[in-house]
Amino acid sequence: MKIILSLTLFLFSGFSLASPAQLKQAFIDEMVSKHKFERTYVEQTLDQAQVNQKILEAIARPWEAKPWHQYYPIFLTEKRLEKGLSFWKTHQQTLERAERELGIPAEIIVAIIGVETFYGSYTGKYSVLDALNTLGFHYPPRATFFRRELGELFLLAKEEKFDITSLKGSYAGAMGWGQFISSSYRHYAIDFDQDGVRDLLNNPVDAIGSVANYFKRHGWKTGENVAYPVNVSGNKHKNLVSKSLKFSHTWQQLAAAGVTLDGHTLTPEQRVKLLEFKQAGSLEYWVGLPNFYVITRYNHSPLYAMVVYQFSQQLKQGFAQ
Repeated sequence: MKIILSLTLFLFSGFSLASPAQLKQAFIDEMVSKHKFERTYVEQTLDQAQVNQKILEAIARPWEAKPWHQYYPIFLTEKRLEKGLSFWKTHQQTLERAERELGIPAEIIVAIIGVETFYGSYTGKYSVLDALNTLGFHYPPRATFFRRELGELFLLAKEEKFDITSLKGSYAGAMGWGQFISSSYRHYAIDFDQDGVRDLLNNPVDAIGSVANYFKRHGWKTGENVAYPVNVSGNKHKNLVSKSLKFSHTWQQLAAAGVTLDGHTLTPEQRVKLLEFKQAGSLEYWVGLPNFYVITRYNHSPLYAMVVYQFSQQLKQGFAQ
């Protein structure tokens, strides 16, 4: 028994020498032993899943790999802003309730849903089962993560009574208005209109509440800002720029490295992150605050977090007019 268990854990961990067939068998064993699924059901469900080459191609060229000056024009458009303001007006009462009860600004919620799906217009064309099957068994760089999400998908479908084979989403298996992956759907989705169903696939009210709940649960600080533009001088600040999303520095350290902030004040001990964005022919610098980090919990990319923040400010200004 110990030998079999060790082999299962070895295979399920995504070790590179394990074949897709071995990984799939280990996954089935895991779902049966840990989550008490019927073996036949898991096997038959996976037999219906396809390996989609287009999914592998899509994940190899994510938008977040672009430089900032190519990335932000995709999202910061007049069309998206107009659609966002219309969405805000339509769901103003719901957004006000989300802000009141969960502490998340309406503009952040509206920005997230706008960036993710253009307000429900593009929620994804891929089979979620195919996406997680493809990436979980045929994409070694992140196979362990996507196999875990495949397990969450089985649990989600069981809990919410979804037809697991009919769910559609992104190439990475994200679903609905707010593009929640399976684990996020299970742990952060809420029934915000109180109709007895957590419906993020078709219900913008539940999507609004669930996005707000996600941010609250990840530590959003109500009333605090997200980021400020800064100026830099000299070269010392270069040592403070890193790809890590962790906030490893204080404002005092940034200031000592030649970073200056106009029109705002931060305490010396404030935890911050120096952000560098590539414009065409130049570099642009910002200081990220704790709420910036919270946005990266939704998508682990500084570019994503910055475009959400900037879009939220456009929305806030437009709605106030």
